[in-house]
Amino acid sequence: MTPPTQPAWTPPPGTRGLIFDCDGTLADTMPAHYRAWTGMLGRYGIPFTETRFYELGGVPTAQIIRILAAECGVAVADVEAMTREKEAGFLTHLPAVRPLDVVVAVAASYQGKLPLAVASGGYRDTITRTLDAIGVRDWFDAMVTAEDTARHKPEPDVFLEAARRLGVPAGACVVFEDTDIGLEAARRAGMSGIDVRRWVKADPTPLPPPRGERGDQTRSRLFSSPSPSGGGGRGRGLMLSPGPRPAPGGATG
Repeated sequence: MTPPTQPAWTPPPGTRGLIFDCDGTLADTMPAHYRAWTGMLGRYGIPFTETRFYELGGVPTAQIIRILAAECGVAVADVEAMTREKEAGFLTHLPAVRPLDVVVAVAASYQGKLPLAVASGGYRDTITRTLDAIGVRDWFDAMVTAEDTARHKPEPDVFLEAARRLGVPAGACVVFEDTDIGLEAARRAGMSGIDVRRWVKADPTPLPPPRGERGDQTRSRLFSSPSPSGGGGRGRGLMLSPGPRPAPGGATG
C-alpha cells in the first residue's frame, strides 16, 4: 500500500519501540466484528449490546463467549466451535475492512527507524489476515496474539511479550490503543499509551446490512460520536484533532 501522509506525532525522548493494537487501531474492523458477534450469538440466545461489545475490547473471543454466557445464564457446550464460527463470520467481511490511515501513518513513518510490533487480543490467523488485508503485515518486526500469553488485556502480558520480542525495554515502548483495557494494560506494563480514539474518524461507508436489517440503523449504532459525558471506545466517529480523553468504555474483542 502507499504510505499515508505522516501525522503530527513524534515519539517522546527515549522511545525505542512502537507497539500497535490491531482491531480499531490499525484497522477499522469494529463493524465487521460486531456483525460477526451478533450473527453467531443470536443463534444461542445470547445478547451482546454495543456497549458491552466495546467494554470487552481486547479480550479473546473464547473468553468473551464464556463471560456473556455466564452473565445471561446460557449453557454453552462447545466454546471452541462458537469461537471458530465467530472468527469465520468476521473473515467474510474482511474485504470491507479499511486501514485507519492516521494510525497507519505513524507505523509507516517509523518503519525501519524503530522496531515495530502488533500486540492484540485477537487470534493469530485473524490478525494476520487483517494486516494482510490492509497491506501492512511486513512492516512489523513482531506480532503477539491471544495464543501467545496466558493472561490478556488489561493484564500487561501481551505488551511485555511484544517488547521482549523486539528486544526493547518495556519502559522505552509506546503503545497505540483504542480501548480502555488496552491502555490499562500498557500502563501496567510501564509503557506510554496513545489513545487513538482522539485521532480516528470513521470511514463513512458502513458494511452492507444483512437481509431484513436497515443499514442506516447499523451505521448509527457503530459510528456514533461519543457524547460529552463519555462513552469510552464507542464508535469510530471521533475528531481527528486531540481533545479531552473519553471516559472509560472500551472497544472490541
